[in-house]
Amino acid sequence: MPFGLPARDDPGVLRFSRGERLNTLERVAVIVVLAGVACLDIVGLIFGSDTDVTGSLISLASTAVFALYIWWPPIATALLAVVFAASFVADKDASVLAVAAIAAGMVMRLGSTALVLSYAGGFLVSAAVVAYADTAVSINVGLYLVVAVVAGAIGFALRVASTRGRTLELRLAESAEQERQAVLAERRWIAGELHDSIAHHLTVVALHVQMLDDPTVVRDSQEAIRVAARKAMADLRFVIELADDAPRARGMQSGDLAQAIDEARSEIESAGHEVRVSGDAGDERIPRVAEIAFARIVRESATNILKHAGPGEVGIHLQVDDELVALTITSPLPDTPRRDLPSSGTGLNRMAERVLGASGEFSAGAVDGQWQVLARLPLS
Repeated sequence: MPFGLPARDDPGVLRFSRGERLNTLERVAVIVVLAGVACLDIVGLIFGSDTDVTGSLISLASTAVFALYIWWPPIATALLAVVFAASFVADKDASVLAVAAIAAGMVMRLGSTALVLSYAGGFLVSAAVVAYADTAVSINVGLYLVVAVVAGAIGFALRVASTRGRTLELRLAESAEQERQAVLAERRWIAGELHDSIAHHLTVVALHVQMLDDPTVVRDSQEAIRVAARKAMADLRFVIELADDAPRARGMQSGDLAQAIDEARSEIESAGHEVRVSGDAGDERIPRVAEIAFARIVRESATNILKHAGPGEVGIHLQVDDELVALTITSPLPDTPRRDLPSSGTGLNRMAERVLGASGEFSAGAVDGQWQVLARLPLS
């Protein structure tokens, strides 16, 4: 990434327009090395036979300033310039120049564009001052320049490695989040399939269990319970096989609209309602997506009718024109709410999701004294 380009919010982008921070391992390594250097300076200052107090103090100051790069690189750079000025006056500039050469790696690792450029300029000026200064000891400034280049290259390499590490962490976090969302989506799908497939049959069973005490319908109720239990088991196997990616067994739900209407009419009539059906469920103009969605809506509506409908006629009307296919299901409103068959409202939400997900229109509510479910889907 060229110097001066604006930083992006992506943590995986190599950034020079603003500074960075050391990771924990890098901080520990720098602190350990600096602590060792400081201990050597202190031991030399205390126990050295020909101790150079000024040189030891400047060395300690350089080490302390170097440590500041861990937290505040701009402040450390400014203080390093102050220490260099003091060392030049005390004729100890060579040792501070060596520290500055090594610090070039910290600047490349942590500094912003402005700090990197200003440090490079300041170091070159300092090296020129040392090279042309009138000193008794000859100083190989080129060696310090090589050290600065090597240290800077190492710092840049660490910066690139840190950026790649952030990129990997970001990708791993995104992958983990995608897996979590996939698991949640699969759970929601299984819950929805179980609701759509099993709840209807259990409602039929619960309704006919209450009718077993009536000797006039006990045989019909027993047969209805047997059929509903068998279908519930078949649908349960269907959901389990889909969740396990197993091959589908025969006899599973096919989304056949005509079959769904026939089953709903039989179940609703067995509960004592008259059912009026109009429209051609086998119309070839009805797209497959609409047939599957409407079949589920018919089954879910039948469940709700068995739970909540009052006495009266139930209507299932299918209309197909050149642009839309519409399904209308009407049922009488209950005289009093039934509390023995609970309802959570999940069925209505599932019906709406299916229709709206296929770019259709859905409504459910009381209309002219009846409960009406209306779904429209485009033919295209």
